[in-house]
Amino acid sequence: MTCHAAMGRALLLGLTLAAAPAVAADYPAPREGSWTAPEFRFASGEVLRDLRLAYVTIGEPTGTPVLVLHGTGGSARSLLTPAFAGELFGPGQPLDARQHFIILPDALGAGRSAKPSDGLGADFPRYSYADMVAAQHRLVTEGLGIRRLRLVLGNSMGGMHAWLWAVTHPDMADAVVPMAAQPTAMSGRNWMLRRLQVEMIRRDPAYAGGRYAQQPPSLLLASVFYATATNGGTRALQAAAGTRAAADALLDQRLAGSGPADANDFIWQWESSRDYDPEPLLDRIAARVLAINAADDERNPPETGLMEAAMRRVKQGRLLLIPGSERTAGHGTTGQARFWAEDLRRFLQAPE
Repeated sequence: MTCHAAMGRALLLGLTLAAAPAVAADYPAPREGSWTAPEFRFASGEVLRDLRLAYVTIGEPTGTPVLVLHGTGGSARSLLTPAFAGELFGPGQPLDARQHFIILPDALGAGRSAKPSDGLGADFPRYSYADMVAAQHRLVTEGLGIRRLRLVLGNSMGGMHAWLWAVTHPDMADAVVPMAAQPTAMSGRNWMLRRLQVEMIRRDPAYAGGRYAQQPPSLLLASVFYATATNGGTRALQAAAGTRAAADALLDQRLAGSGPADANDFIWQWESSRDYDPEPLLDRIAARVLAINAADDERNPPETGLMEAAMRRVKQGRLLLIPGSERTAGHGTTGQARFWAEDLRRFLQAPE
């Protein structure tokens, strides 16, 4: 099936996204679409007869296809920022949307895609990263009729998904760029803090085993706790909160925010990383790989040596480690494409 024919089966709305964010460079108007995957089977064996998968596209379907994957709790729209899309998709930029067909899915469990808060609540299947990548693959191949991608690029959770694409579908992409991620088992402080934020909610009596009538108060507290502990950069945070008064003001601002919309959605999203571990399959990777991490990434600290050891097993891979500074943002650094856009350009332009 051609991309054009499959577009007839996917619901592609030819409308500019409402209140689209400002961009650092102009690029074609993003379009929202959705596709329903029939008989979606989860790794657990559970089956949903119809699984809604939402996405955004930029550029025309005749362009070179590129898949861009968001982080935990985000969505396709969360990537449409001046710091990310505005540095990548404009004229002359590395993923110029006049030449590329850019696909940004809402991951299973996020955005406008199917998730617990749609109605099943605590009975929604406890999906894994493998399920999320399987859903993305079905969207790309069945929903959009694309048989090969020029690039899979992902950030944070999307970076881990990119690693899974590389080992699970080794013939599907020419190039893979996982960012703010490493291809090793979820473990250490990263997993411990993920579990702690989930436990904060589960042990809240207001959570009621996932059958709550109102959102538990612990939801916002857990989210702020994890984000503060594992994102932002140590030096940047010290610069922003160099006194107790400044630190209190910053924390008060975060605690006054709206926070995540739904506790079950939040728990399912973070627990989906529980069995992530592409390391045993790294030898299967056929694509060229540019891994991009930040030296001050709190969730993937380079001093463990895990990333360096893993990259030795990637035949056509190299690591770009962005030095930490007061200008970087720890785990959030790669959300600012200015730190790596030119490296991406050179990587894509290099001879195969």
